[in-house]
Amino acid sequence: MRDIQSEVLVLGIGNLLWADEGFGVRCVEMLAAEWQVPAGISVMDGGTQGLYLLPYVQAARRLIVFDAIDYGLEPGTLKRVEGDQVPRFMGAKKMSLHQTGFQEVIAAADLTGQLPEEMLLIGVQPEELDDYGGSLRPVVKARLGEAVDLAVAQLAAWGFELTPRQGVAELNDRALTMAAYEAGRPSADAASRIGDARFLAA
Repeated sequence: MRDIQSEVLVLGIGNLLWADEGFGVRCVEMLAAEWQVPAGISVMDGGTQGLYLLPYVQAARRLIVFDAIDYGLEPGTLKRVEGDQVPRFMGAKKMSLHQTGFQEVIAAADLTGQLPEEMLLIGVQPEELDDYGGSLRPVVKARLGEAVDLAVAQLAAWGFELTPRQGVAELNDRALTMAAYEAGRPSADAASRIGDARFLAA
């Protein structure tokens, strides 16, 4: 399925509603806000779409993925995984339903002979996931810029020079940007974000 052909797909996956699970989406959000990408590069919020992402992955020659991954490292640690090692890490210790889904996307693209020729996973070790409505923890949020820089450097190595963006660009609706999201959510004291203990105990 090559009707949505792109030279490079830069994909952020995860769920903004579960604290550090939103890391991948926040990375592509920052990339789109700070850098003007040339033709041939698609920057996408893949959210938790799972197999719906398959045609986009199949259509790309090269793939960069941002995600929160349990590497068993210190929270906030960034790790690059390249090439044929990417599927192994995407399937390591499931932390959410989207991870299983994206592992299936990679497997399906491979099975159909349309796996990207080059792949890079930029993952962060999360600190907290079980916080519904919570935002990125400071130790993870602090790595966003470095993660985006890794992607920009990889794109440059592939021959794509990005230029700093002039003006404002938003990947998603303004209400989903990190600033708006953090300003609008209730505090943990005002609203339980980890479940009601009266029901969890039962």
